[in-house]
Amino acid sequence: MTRDIIETDTTRLRLRQWRDSDLAPFFELACDPLVMEFLLPLPTRADSDAAVARTRSRIAESGWGFWAVEHRESGEFMGFTGLNSPAAELPFSPCVEIGWRFARRWWGHGYASEAARAALQVGFEQLGLQEIVAFTAWNNTRSAAVMQRIGMKEDIDGAFDHPLVPEGHALRRHRLYRIARPQR
Repeated sequence: MTRDIIETDTTRLRLRQWRDSDLAPFFELACDPLVMEFLLPLPTRADSDAAVARTRSRIAESGWGFWAVEHRESGEFMGFTGLNSPAAELPFSPCVEIGWRFARRWWGHGYASEAARAALQVGFEQLGLQEIVAFTAWNNTRSAAVMQRIGMKEDIDGAFDHPLVPEGHALRRHRLYRIARPQR
């Protein structure tokens, strides 16, 4: 069943459904070793395009997901931010996670935090979620800083080995952050 697609704007950004024109800049982002430093890379254009197709399909089915992020003033694709129900069985499943990935040229301007706050707002106010989690490789201090800036708290006891990362891999150990729906 297809649902109405949720899209949202911030002062500087638009979180929206993916377009075909996003495929090339997303692949470029996925090929940047600094962007992918704490992620398992998307090695081919076909893999990158397939990831976008899966993301588009999830948004079309549920109305929400990892939205493409567009710079409102220039119309440029910047990366993605949004919400996702992880397919992997994690120690804290079921859950909804928040995540983001931006091309390096957009780093350092608060865009990830701005987009993530908008995604949190959708999750709590439109979807009625009670909690949203985030997780990242243990040494990914940049993503952890965004998690802290948007009000998430690290669950020290929630550290885990990600089941989709091979044993012995430097990125297997993950930290877990949580944020509860604000009480009014």
